[in-house]
Formats: sequence, C-alpha cells, structure tokens
Amino acid sequence: MAIRTDTPPQDGDAPHLQRSLKARHLTMIAIGGAIGTGLFVASGATIAQVGPGGALAAYLLIGVMVYFIMTSLGELAAFMPVSGSFATYGARYVEEGFGFALGWNFWYSWAITVAVDLVAAQLVMAYWLPGVPGILWSALFLALMFGLNAISVKGFGESEYWFALIKVVAVVVFIATGLAMLAGIIRGGEGAAVGNWTIGDAPFAGNFAAMIGVAMIVAFSFQGTELIGIAAGESENPRVNVPKAVRQVFWRILLFYVLAILVIGLLIPYTDPQLLRNDVTDVTVSPFTLVFERAGLLSAAAVMNAVILTSVLSAGNSGMYAATRMLYNLALEGKAPRLFRQVSASGVPQAALVATTLVAGLCFFSFIISPQQVYIWLLNTSGMTGFIAWLGIAISHYRFRKGYVQQGHALSKLPYLSGFFPFGPIFAFALCLTITLGQNYQAFLQDRIDWGGAVATYIGIPLFLAIWLGYKLARRTRFVRYEDMRFPGIATGGN
Repeated sequence: MAIRTDTPPQDGDAPHLQRSLKARHLTMIAIGGAIGTGLFVASGATIAQVGPGGALAAYLLIGVMVYFIMTSLGELAAFMPVSGSFATYGARYVEEGFGFALGWNFWYSWAITVAVDLVAAQLVMAYWLPGVPGILWSALFLALMFGLNAISVKGFGESEYWFALIKVVAVVVFIATGLAMLAGIIRGGEGAAVGNWTIGDAPFAGNFAAMIGVAMIVAFSFQGTELIGIAAGESENPRVNVPKAVRQVFWRILLFYVLAILVIGLLIPYTDPQLLRNDVTDVTVSPFTLVFERAGLLSAAAVMNAVILTSVLSAGNSGMYAATRMLYNLALEGKAPRLFRQVSASGVPQAALVATTLVAGLCFFSFIISPQQVYIWLLNTSGMTGFIAWLGIAISHYRFRKGYVQQGHALSKLPYLSGFFPFGPIFAFALCLTITLGQNYQAFLQDRIDWGGAVATYIGIPLFLAIWLGYKLARRTRFVRYEDMRFPGIATGGN
C-alpha cells in the first residue's frame, strides 16, 4: 500500500489515527458534505434568476467541473491516502509553502463553516421554539458535534452516515413525489410540466451577471465533496474504497441535483416570487416545501425544517472532522505546533479537535449581534476558501501526473486513474478560477465601488497569498521540479 514515508516515526504502541472508515462511510461523508441548504433552499433562487433551463445548464456545467476535481483527488488520495490530503499533495508536488497555505486555508474554512452551521441551526430551531435563546441551541449542537468526533473516527463515520442518509431519503422522496405529480398520479401537478419552460424568457432568463452569480451558488452547493480526500487517511482500504466512493458519489450527487432542479423547474414557474427568496431563516420558501405542499402534504414545512436542521448538523459534523484532521496533519509535518499531534487512545487528535471547537465558538457572537448578521458575516469570510481548495487540487494533480510520467513510472500502477488528463484538471482549474474571480465583480462596475462587499468576498485570496509567500520567503522554498518529486512506495527513477 502506498503511504506517506516522511511522517515522523512513532512508537508502535503510541496512539495513532485508525483506519476504521468503510466504503459506505466514505460515500455518505462526501454526499453529506455536498447535499445541504444549497439544494434545499438556494436552488429556488437559481431557477428564479436564470430560468429552469439556465439553472439546469449551470448544475450540469459545474457538475462536470466537480467531476474532474473529484477524479483528480481520487487519483491522488487512492495513491497516497493521508489525512492532510491536498495540503500534503500541494507541498509535495507543487511547492512547500503552497501546501502550507492550502492546509491552513482548509482548516480555517471548515472551522468557520462549523460556526456558520451552528448559527444556521439557531435560525432553523426558531421555527419551532422562537422564545428560546438561539445561543443555547448553538451550545447544545456544538457539544453534540464535539462528542461525536471525540468518541472515535468510527463514531463520527456512523453518525455522519445516518445524518446523510436522512438527506438522501428526503431528496429521493421529493423526486419521486414530483415525478408522480407530473404523471398525474398525485394531484398538484395540473397545468405544470413543459408549460413552465415557455413562460416569459424561459427556459433561459437573466443576463451574464446573473449566470455568474448562479454558477457561484451552484458551486457552493457542491462544496464538501472534497471531504473524501481527508477521510481517505482513515479508510480501511483506501486503494479500493476511495475509487469506489469517487465513482459513486459524483453520479449520485449529480443525479440528485439535476433531477431535483428538473422537477422544481417543471412544477413551479420560475416567475413565482417565492423562489426569489433565498433565506435559511424561512423554510416555507424552500422549493421542496412548495412542491410538497402542492402535493397535499400540509406538514411539509415542518418536515423540511427537520431535514434542513439535519443538513446543517451534518455539514457541521463533517466540517469539525475535516478541520481537526487537517490541523493534526499540519502538526505532523511540522507546520503547526507539536501540541496538535496528540492522539487519544481511540485514534482522535484531541488537541486539534479542541482548537477547532474553539474557533467554531465564534457562533456565540450571535449573543451580541443578531444571528442573521453573524450568519452572513461568517459565511462571507469562509466563502472563498472552498474554491481555493479546489484550485489546489487541480494544480496538485496536474503536476503529480506530469512528474509521475516524466520519471518513467507506469500509469498501470496507480490504484485509480483519472480520465481526460490533462483536459480534466485544466478545465476544472480554469472554470473554478473564473467563478472565484467573478463572484462579486459587480462591486467594481458601480458608480462608487462597493469596497465593503468586495473585501468581504475576496479577502480569502490575499490571505492565502500572504500565508504562501510569507512561508516561501521565511523558508526559502522553491517549486518542486518534476525530476525531484517523490512517490511513496515506488523507487525513484524506475517503473
């Protein structure tokens, strides 16, 4: 098995990470990270802004991009399954400072995302118990996430499996209900179907700015699929399970998203004013809720509220796991304090988990400021970081494959081979970069530049570059040449 060979040696009896995650855990971790409020709530806004055809095209295009990113990560993770994932790949196959910046960027991204999800949980719980202070819900759910992650990696894997399964069942039931409505089996679909694709400017509506904005929303919806790279380090058989999960996860997620968007576009006119509202605080405007209500399910809002609560808890649970493992790996490689190398007897990096939990505690600012304001602030500060991670995966895979081939190694020795190379990573990099830079370009086209909005959107880029260049200057590191690359488990210069 190909494993990292530069990890500091440990006593055989010393606690260490445990390979306890099965294939079903890997699959559900990736699905759970990708299916969330982006599908259950924000999908309505995408259809309203660019029409049903535009939304479907956006999901297909971004889906292709994510497919290439997933296959790139799959090739790397199956060959070298480590908890540091693309931070390790970036350091080994691009430049050491690049990997350092990727690792800290990823840790910060998911630690903040946990805080975002905890605030979102406050907003969701207010639907049932508006009189209870939201900070109490954040404290309760933070303790739950900490407990699930502190038990063992198997405990985390099992909890995430069931969290994700609830979301999958909700999507499947929604698609089945929608198709039954369109077929006339269930009432509520009368006068729908193709007719909604001919209203106004349908099937395509909106301008270029709207399409860029929708692409950003769609890409955000897919973020979380990369968690499979982190979980690979604790998979039972990564050379088999990672490729299997990569193949299954992408097609399942794409199928869920595309079918769900198609059903929504056929049943609800894109001009419906309720679709324009994209607000996690109001579950009644979720297109899922609207469709279920038209099918006669009067308790649809309560059901979808429960599903959305499960979604935010699942995303927070996965985020805490991913951030903890990244910080642990940074410490192993000497890029974070040695304190974070400590592992419990059950294989959990306790110090890294505590540090991540403390950052997630930013959610308690909602006690001082309104939860809605804290939610938007935290979301904006973490928004760019996911795209940076994707860009890092594409670059690392491209250079990994070029160096691997240049040194004369046989592609047949790779446990999983990403197709469409080099087009795949190049296409993913180009499209991801376009979406990243175009997220809020409207801020610069106004009579007076919206500096506040621009800073909130793009602050992640200068921070990443500052960390990278700071490390590079301090350590005097250079880009890794193809001939100097090391491939664990394979003798240098041979095939």
